Amino acid sequence: MDRLRQRADFVAVANGARVNSPAFVLQSRPRDDSGPIRVGFTVTKKNGNAPARNRIRRRLRELVKRLDPVSMQPHHDYVLVGRRDALSRDFATMLDDLRIAFTKPARHTHKGPAKTPANRPSKAPSKAPSKARSERRGPTPGRAPATSRKPD
Repeated sequence: MDRLRQRADFVAVANGARVNSPAFVLQSRPRDDSGPIRVGFTVTKKNGNAPARNRIRRRLRELVKRLDPVSMQPHHDYVLVGRRDALSRDFATMLDDLRIAFTKPARHTHKGPAKTPANRPSKAPSKAPSKARSERRGPTPGRAPATSRKPD
């Protein structure tokens, strides 16, 4: 089992199937080559400061070490995205969650191209003003143009 380290690999897996858990999100993607299973770990900044994120990442790495590789599908890339609950959740429960996540049918969320124009709701075209507001109204009567003043 190898590690994912390149950003392009993480982005590619993010477009694949995902399974949610209270402590993590498991993202997976099949590969075309016959290489080993690769696993990546990520924790966003919204989950805490650096020591908290590192603790979450360490717990996720230990989960994968204790999991038997037979439960993972060959020729796949996996990314575990840590959540804040990974700090307080019981380790044995998280290990069960991970086993279930590998066996559960994944919810596929393909982030492909945007909707076609035929499927998009139509917007009414906005009418842009032809001239700026100050040009249309002209100068305000009885008022001098603004100049910079320095305090006396």
